[in-house]
Amino acid sequence: MAKEITPEQIAMIDEMVEKARKAAKVIETYDQATVDRLCQAVTAAVYPLKVWGQLSDEAVDETRLGDKVTKRNKRNKLKLILRECLRHPSVGVIETIPEKGLVKYAKPVGVIGVLVPTTNPCLTPAGQAIYAIKARDVIICSPHPRAAKVTAKCVNLMRDALKREGADPDIIQVITEPSISVSQYLMTRCDLVMATGGRPMVKSAYSSGVPAYGSGAGNATVIVDETANTPERIREAAMNTRISKCSDFGSGCSCDGNLVVHESVYDEFVKALVAEGAYLASADEAEKIKLVMWDETGHRLPDTVAISPQALAEKAGFSIPADRKFIAVTGGGMEGIGKEHFFSSEKLTTLLTLFKYEGEFENALDMMRAIFEVGGKGHSCGLYSFSDDHIHRLGMAAPVSRCMIRQPNNRGNSGSAWNGMPPTSSMGCGTWGGNIVSENITLKHYMNTTWVARPILMDMPSNEALFGEFYQEDMDVE
Repeated sequence: MAKEITPEQIAMIDEMVEKARKAAKVIETYDQATVDRLCQAVTAAVYPLKVWGQLSDEAVDETRLGDKVTKRNKRNKLKLILRECLRHPSVGVIETIPEKGLVKYAKPVGVIGVLVPTTNPCLTPAGQAIYAIKARDVIICSPHPRAAKVTAKCVNLMRDALKREGADPDIIQVITEPSISVSQYLMTRCDLVMATGGRPMVKSAYSSGVPAYGSGAGNATVIVDETANTPERIREAAMNTRISKCSDFGSGCSCDGNLVVHESVYDEFVKALVAEGAYLASADEAEKIKLVMWDETGHRLPDTVAISPQALAEKAGFSIPADRKFIAVTGGGMEGIGKEHFFSSEKLTTLLTLFKYEGEFENALDMMRAIFEVGGKGHSCGLYSFSDDHIHRLGMAAPVSRCMIRQPNNRGNSGSAWNGMPPTSSMGCGTWGGNIVSENITLKHYMNTTWVARPILMDMPSNEALFGEFYQEDMDVE
């Protein structure tokens, strides 16, 4: 339970909000060229590897979560977000639809409260700052207490960039002594809340009385069907899994958690996973891992979140070779899926569960649906397949907001240079995941829009055309 907020903390937040509203009055007057330049400036302040690398190291040291090497790769998301921002207007007219007589104008939403997760203490504030500036908003970041120092450092780098450009640094602010109660009060003082993180954080944001965008829990599940039937395809599918599973020690909600593999390619695929760095745990080792990852009720234990496979094995009481990049356990078939089978739930670490399906593709879809009943509904799944029929059927059946085809889930879900997904660090999961939107949270969500409608020629079909076989000649007679 959150501690009661103190008068001093209330005064601190009130002062920050006052500064934010003052900055908001200025940034809303900026033209397109100015906001685009500021987006470039704040991105350039944190993107260089010598800067981002140090932030990555400090993030791991402070939070004790994740991997210093692969966390460096997350800076590429900032480049994608900047690319997205520079391609779209955000000041004045942003869209014209002549045939409908419509013109849309962008307006800022105002002061945004950004709740920063401990797994992405720099990516989230940086990515959201770029979008916010583009939309002429201002943000106040509330870090996770376990990542307060590195989040503040990241924000201050961007504030310095704003100063150098002659802009008000209070366009971006950060709470230096965060707590649950402080975050809860901040949310009540903002115009919009961006909540990226666990379900309790998102639920709190939705309960604040202020409009909020949130993300849902993940349990990314990838199907590998029988069309992965050549050595090249098997290797590519296994490589995609390794890329997705190993990113930042599996801390991301998009990291592969479950693989559902067709019986005809299962054995060769497992060999390819080993070649990519998998350690295949024995049944005894799997039981030991289970004991350090979940309590008896299936609640995820925090000490094994986002740690190396070697550290995970050590906590479980055995050792694995230093060159192994992740651990794989065998889940079996449909009989191994359910809330009582903890390996079919979200892992958030360097562990992967392998399931085998037999026969027709519908059996894989049944297993996928059963996994999402355990957790992760609304978030994402993947498919390695060259069958358009299978791809279509997955799209029709999957209770998720995003399906990645023949690409690493973790890289593709939030936008990639190799797909058309809107880049983001926050992914809505629809009503499945308790969210208001089932799409990536991007520029349009940071803006209010004014629709201006001019008159057009009447657009109304005849009653006969509109009602079809239900048409009645006397419909307009009293």
